Amino acid sequence: MKLSDFNYNLPRELIAQRPAVPRTHSRLMVLKNNSIKHDFFYNLPNYLQEGDVLVINETKVLKIKLEGKKRSGGKVELMLEDEKGNAIIKGKAKSQDKIIFDNNIVSEIINKNSNKVFLEFNIPINEVIEKIGKLPIPPYIKIPLKKDEEYQTIFAEKEGSFAAPTAGLHFDSSLLQKLHDKGVKLAKVCLHVSWDTFLPVLEEDPTKHEMHGEVCEIDKENADIINKAKRLFVVGTTTLRTLESFAENGKVAPGKKLTKIFIYPGYKFKLSYTGLITNFHLPKSTLLMMISAFLSREKILKAYELAVKEKYRFFSLGDAMLIFP
Repeated sequence: MKLSDFNYNLPRELIAQRPAVPRTHSRLMVLKNNSIKHDFFYNLPNYLQEGDVLVINETKVLKIKLEGKKRSGGKVELMLEDEKGNAIIKGKAKSQDKIIFDNNIVSEIINKNSNKVFLEFNIPINEVIEKIGKLPIPPYIKIPLKKDEEYQTIFAEKEGSFAAPTAGLHFDSSLLQKLHDKGVKLAKVCLHVSWDTFLPVLEEDPTKHEMHGEVCEIDKENADIINKAKRLFVVGTTTLRTLESFAENGKVAPGKKLTKIFIYPGYKFKLSYTGLITNFHLPKSTLLMMISAFLSREKILKAYELAVKEKYRFFSLGDAMLIFP
């Protein structure tokens, strides 16, 4: 297995810059029984039945992006990594530089190492986030969002993520009601997506890639719902990663942990899944490797090739797949 095995050609114009409106009107590619069907996300209830459990990630994206200027006028962009003052910086700056933000907020770079900085602000960091923080949109999205809700799922409850669990962006309250009326149960887990999720895999042998750690949890109530499911449908790779992190002997146990699980072809899944809902992922990414383990690399890349031909919209704000293993 080589990193190049997970590459594919993607025209830049197919990278989604805006979400579907309404969000349930994104396209849905269905992979089942060696066939591919083209549908729309609002028809998702047609594929589920009474007794099924749909598992979602209820994490919420933090407003940790800060935009400011040095006293010299040069623009600086910061991504806060924690509430201590550690951040990733974009723009030229050095130690002892002061950065000016809106609302009379000022910070000083205490020390800098490559693109990592430690900052001191003139007010508490939680107040900084509240007053001037913005959502950290993926770098391939070049058009500003019209509103924050476009990059938060309807399930978002627990703050802690640096990125949205994007498969959940296709749902709205009307679709959830249709699923509920059909007898589909909802189970919630939480995995806070780390900033490292955007880092590329650099090793040509993917098994040598050091996976980033992400905090995830499942409570007893939701573990019980998952364990009693007739059929299990998973919304997103973050949810799948969480379930596999807590799975043992065909069941999930409640708990909270830092998971570094890396799922790639050859991985043996610990739970029995009926379907996975996911977006179209970046070439050579760990997420593409994960869904290639769920189905197969050959079938996934064939589906991606067709998606390009049919002009599906890719990545965070793009279209979705429903994969039956």
